Amino acid sequence: MDTGSHLIFGATLAGLAYVDPVVAHNPSLAQAVMVGTLIGSHAPDLDTILRIKGFSYYIRYHRGITHSIPALLIWPAFIALPLMMAYSRWDDWMHLYGWIFAAVILHVWLDWLNAYGVQCMRPFNSQWMHLDVLAIFDPFLFFLHAFGLGLWWAGYDPAGVFTWVYAISIGYIGLRAWWHHLLVKQVINMVGRQSICHVLPDLRGFRWSFVVETDECFYTGKIVFRTIRMEDVYTKEKRNHIIQATMGIDGVRTFLGFAQRIHVTWREHNDGYEVKWSDVRFWYNRKLPFGVDVQLDRELKVIDYSLGWRKKAWDPPFV
Repeated sequence: MDTGSHLIFGATLAGLAYVDPVVAHNPSLAQAVMVGTLIGSHAPDLDTILRIKGFSYYIRYHRGITHSIPALLIWPAFIALPLMMAYSRWDDWMHLYGWIFAAVILHVWLDWLNAYGVQCMRPFNSQWMHLDVLAIFDPFLFFLHAFGLGLWWAGYDPAGVFTWVYAISIGYIGLRAWWHHLLVKQVINMVGRQSICHVLPDLRGFRWSFVVETDECFYTGKIVFRTIRMEDVYTKEKRNHIIQATMGIDGVRTFLGFAQRIHVTWREHNDGYEVKWSDVRFWYNRKLPFGVDVQLDRELKVIDYSLGWRKKAWDPPFV
């Protein structure tokens, strides 16, 4: 999810920690938990520093090892140790570590629920996993948790407030997961062929997009409530020698390691060729805005390439 949502979940998790009597009766421990859950709620995304080594490097490693199974245990220890020293809470280390661990787990779980995906099963499985249940920013969850923080600030008991806030959140996510499951089945039945289907969330909760891959093509479309509308069909092209000439470059290898519904096209220019690799999962408005563009000369030597978004940062899709 987005940084703001992760941080607000970290703050509300510190409020939920008041269900723990040890936290509730020790103000200094409660303060340490607040600092720890705020840091822990964002810690796995510290890999954004990889952007300084280039977008290709960032795409290859973002949401990878920092979101892996070993990281789930290492982050809380790394955060809790200096807090135990600062607040002298050595006797309560299990409580502090436990709530920071919950913040890190919550971060990775929320990332798993959206469409970008996460390599959360490393080192046992390096596949990108995504449940496509929540958008990168979910207005309902954000404002629900903001409302809970407002009640806490107004003097209400945080244990009671955030027990309800998290119960509603889990119910809401469960409802969306059930709805998503029904929509996937509906889209597959509409296509009526053996296929792979992704139904992807929109910022508006009742709108979704979908991508269906068959052996010959990709189908894309939109869903409003349960009304399905087909938009475009992208025919798969055979990977000829022109396309094959691009597969060894760093940008394409990075893209192929991340993308899942891969569409590639090529066209000839006066001075060479252009090959476009795209991930159809992120289609929007009859365009494929994420991928790699490779320029080749007549001898099929790579002149230049660009990896990333073919859109403005403020334009959809927001993943």
